[in-house]
Amino acid sequence: MTTPRVCAILVNYNAGLELRHALQSIADELAGTAWEAVVVDNGSSDGSTAIVEELAPQVRLLRNGDNVGFARGMNQGLAATTAPRVLIMNPDCHLASGALAAMSTELDRSPGCALVGPRILHPDGSLQGSARGDPDMLTGLFGRSTLLRRMFPALAVSRRNVVGTVGPDRESLTVDWLSGACMLARRDALESVRGFDERYFLYWEDADLCRRLRARGYHVRYVPNATAVHAVGQSSRTAPARAIRAFHDSAYLYYETHVAPDSGLKRWLARALLSLRCWLLLRFSVNESSRPHRAAPTF
Repeated sequence: MTTPRVCAILVNYNAGLELRHALQSIADELAGTAWEAVVVDNGSSDGSTAIVEELAPQVRLLRNGDNVGFARGMNQGLAATTAPRVLIMNPDCHLASGALAAMSTELDRSPGCALVGPRILHPDGSLQGSARGDPDMLTGLFGRSTLLRRMFPALAVSRRNVVGTVGPDRESLTVDWLSGACMLARRDALESVRGFDERYFLYWEDADLCRRLRARGYHVRYVPNATAVHAVGQSSRTAPARAIRAFHDSAYLYYETHVAPDSGLKRWLARALLSLRCWLLLRFSVNESSRPHRAAPTF
C-alpha cells in the first residue's frame, strides 16, 4: 500500500450533511495523490458518521463515547495517522478547487513555515477574516466580528487584529495566527509542540497552536490564492450554551497563558469582563431559544 503523502483530520460533532461536502472536497482535491483521512467523532447523534462509509477505506472513523473537545480529538487523529502533511479542517468547511495545491506549494517553498491557511469565505462569499494578529485585551473590542471593527475598519488596531482584504492574486504573507477551520501543516512541526493543547475544549486552540509554533522558531503564512468556504458553527448550533461557555473559558485560558502570565490584576480584569460577556450572551441565548440556533458569538 502506498504511504499517504497527506492526511486530513476532521473532528465531527453533529455536522450533518456538511461532513459529506467537506470529505468530498478533500477527495476531489487529492485525486491522484496518496492520501488518507480520519474523522474523529465526538459522540454525534445525527447519523453523520454513516457518511464516512461512503469514502472508505481512505477515510476512517474514530469514535469517542462523548464530546472530548476539538483539541483532544485532533490529537487523536494525529496519533492515528503518519503522513508528513496534515490537513486540519472543520467538518462544516470545504475546499474550493485548487486550494490544497496552492497551500502545498507554499509549504514546499517555505521550509521554516509550520502551517498555512487559505482565504476563508462565508457561504455568501464574504470574507471571514481567518488571518489575524495575536489576541490582546483590545481584541474583545476590535476583533473579527465586533461592532467597533465594522465601524472603524481602517484603524490600526482593527487592521492588526484581522488581516484585511488581500487580493487572491497575492501569493502569501506571514501572519500571527490562522483559523483552525482549515490549515495545512507539517507533521514534524506539530509534533515539536506536541500538537494541540487539550486544555482548550473548543475555540482559541488555533491561536495557541500558532503562538507556540512561532515560539519554536517557525512562522505561519496566509495563502489568499487558496480558498475554503466555512459555514460557521454547524456543530455549536446543537449545543449553543456549551459553545458560549467554552468560547469564554478558552479566551481566558489564552489570555492568562500568553498575554498576562505575570499580572494578577490584568487576569482578574479579563476574567471579570469575559464572565460578564458570557452571562449576557447566555441570557440572550435563552431569550432567543424559540428561534433557530446561532453559532456562538466570536471576537
